[in-house]
Amino acid sequence: MKWVECPRDSWQGFDRFIPTQAKIGYLKKLLGAGFRHLDLTSFVSPKWVPQHADAEEVLAQLPLPEGREYLVIIANERGLERALAAPKVTSVGYPFSISETFQGKNVNKTIAESWEIVARMRDAAQGRMHFVVHLSMGFGNPYGDPWSPDLPVQFVGKLREMGLGEIALADTYGVATAETIGETLGAVVKAFGPADMGVHLHSRLEGTLEKVQAVLDSGVTWLEGALGGIGGCPFAGDDLVGNLASETVLPYLEKSGLGTGVRLEALPELAQQAARLKALYG
Repeated sequence: MKWVECPRDSWQGFDRFIPTQAKIGYLKKLLGAGFRHLDLTSFVSPKWVPQHADAEEVLAQLPLPEGREYLVIIANERGLERALAAPKVTSVGYPFSISETFQGKNVNKTIAESWEIVARMRDAAQGRMHFVVHLSMGFGNPYGDPWSPDLPVQFVGKLREMGLGEIALADTYGVATAETIGETLGAVVKAFGPADMGVHLHSRLEGTLEKVQAVLDSGVTWLEGALGGIGGCPFAGDDLVGNLASETVLPYLEKSGLGTGVRLEALPELAQQAARLKALYG
């Protein structure tokens, strides 16, 4: 089971800047607990995401990946250039919304423009690092833009034709139900199989495990979340709709026979530390 821990997502909307050394200390504890896939920072303009203005400094003080995944989010080709210049980055993630409205809000590009950008970035990254596409608004959107389970299938199909294998469907706004997740992933998996398909959900705590089980029932074995359930879409207007809480999901996965390599006994303390960072800087 692949679990991607997402402190980058947790922190990006905090009101106050987390000191660089506090970030590094937290990330090192995650590595020490056995987390092997980290979505840990972003190479975007500090004007838009000031919390990650120290991205290069954070990466420089982390241990070498040594088989682990250090993923950074990029929004354009300038972000990719920064990633390629950072020797410890193993993966970049590009948020590609299937909602025209949100693609404009999130990366200031149209969907048509984004296809061209993805093609250029794919070529530049090839052979140097993994290129992951996060399909934002993959389970619906609040804007009235067109959506059906067939739309993610179309986007995944085009990305696969372009040679991009690693794709995560994201419930950016927290609108998905277990039924929607099952229907959408069922359509995607029927068309392309579950390999290299991931899911990034935002959820209230009470709906978490039902949604996780819907993902597992589809055959997908790549999930993403964050300790404390912290993070989520900054436009959702509901602090309870955060990331999947690692301390809730990982023990459930373990009981289901899907281990992640993370030391479960470390999760309570790490979740408390995540909550302390939010209390201090969120």
